[in-house]
Amino acid sequence: MKPEVEKEILHNQFTIMQRRLWYVITTPAMILTVIFGTLMLTANPGLLKMPWMHIKLTFVVILLVYHFICQGIMYKLAGGTSKWKSGHLRLWNELATLILVAVVFLVVMKTSLGWIGGTIGFFAVGIALMMGIRLYKKLSSK
Repeated sequence: MKPEVEKEILHNQFTIMQRRLWYVITTPAMILTVIFGTLMLTANPGLLKMPWMHIKLTFVVILLVYHFICQGIMYKLAGGTSKWKSGHLRLWNELATLILVAVVFLVVMKTSLGWIGGTIGFFAVGIALMMGIRLYKKLSSK
């Protein structure tokens, strides 16, 4: 365990880094994504007739919800009231990665890869991430 003074210094530095990341990169990227996605659908409304686009938009909505849940976690971490452990935060971080991989699979492989192949690929990435996290935990605890 780290001494209290060191913990406080690190906490303050992480809070500054968090806010910069959130307000300079993450939130503007979300806003731009929503704007350009809306413009793309407005310019090409035929995309809304394709079933894969409905699934993609569902994933986008899930990512928007994820974004605001992350904001709540960020405020709790900054205030020192979060109950999340580092392992839980790592897993929570990988959830967004899985969703983004699913979107890429969906868009790139639209019809060339069946639903079964896409689902297997999605879960294979999830299992690989989980194994990577376990390996990281083992290596970092030594």
